[in-house]
Parts: sequence; structure tokens; C-alpha cells
Amino acid sequence: MASFQQRKAVGDAHERYVAEQLTLRGWEVNPWGQGLLTKRLQDALRGTDSFIRWIPGLIAAKGKDLVLIDCKSRMTGRSTGRHAVERAAVYAHLQLVAWTRLPVYYVFDDLDVLAPHDVLIAGQEGPHSIAGSGRRTS
Repeated sequence: MASFQQRKAVGDAHERYVAEQLTLRGWEVNPWGQGLLTKRLQDALRGTDSFIRWIPGLIAAKGKDLVLIDCKSRMTGRSTGRHAVERAAVYAHLQLVAWTRLPVYYVFDDLDVLAPHDVLIAGQEGPHSIAGSGRRTS
């Protein structure tokens, strides 16, 4: 298994890619969440069960639309096309949606997009195919 730093490097690259793709589509995109914190604060937050440890990494606006983006690199099986999101993240994001009244979207490697509710209603733990239910960013 890859180290945290290796996984973080992959995740950071995916966030940059998603931000670039959104920018090309007319969105204004900024970093948000843990990525803005010092490493010591990130480490401390990761050691808690607070839902703020799951705050998405990007915030984006286009016109009057304002959204929170949680980039999910390596969360799509190459052979199956199935997406995976940690249950704790889904529950935290549902709370975040209720608290901020802003939508949260997961953007996967293939640029499929799901909302926390989409993941929740899939209703299965472990591998689950929701092929065709992902939406592409526009």
C-alpha cells in the first residue's frame, strides 16, 4: 500500500486536474478545506472523528452556482468502472450540505460526478456498481 505522502501527491495532482477542467468550462475555482492548513494541523485533524476533516478540497462558482468539490483520485476501478467513497465522508458531506446549503460533488478520475445522496442511496457497502449514474462535469 502506498504511503500517505504518495496518496496525497496523487490526490493533489487530481485536484489540480479537476480545477483545470472546471476552469476550462467557465468555473472560478479555489482551494478549500484541509489543503489550506499547515501539515501539523492536517495531521491533528486526521486524528479526529470530526466531520470537518472531510471538508472538500475545492470550492467553485459559475454564475450564481456555488459548489464544493471533493476530488476522488483512484476511487474508480479501472476494469469495473465502480466508484468508492468512504462512508464517513458521505455522512460528513450530508451534514455539510445541510449546514452550508451548498451542494457537494465527488469528481472521480474519469470526471464522473456524484453527490453524497447519490452514493448513500446506492445502499451497499463494499464494491457496488452504479454505472451510468455518474454525471460528467459541464
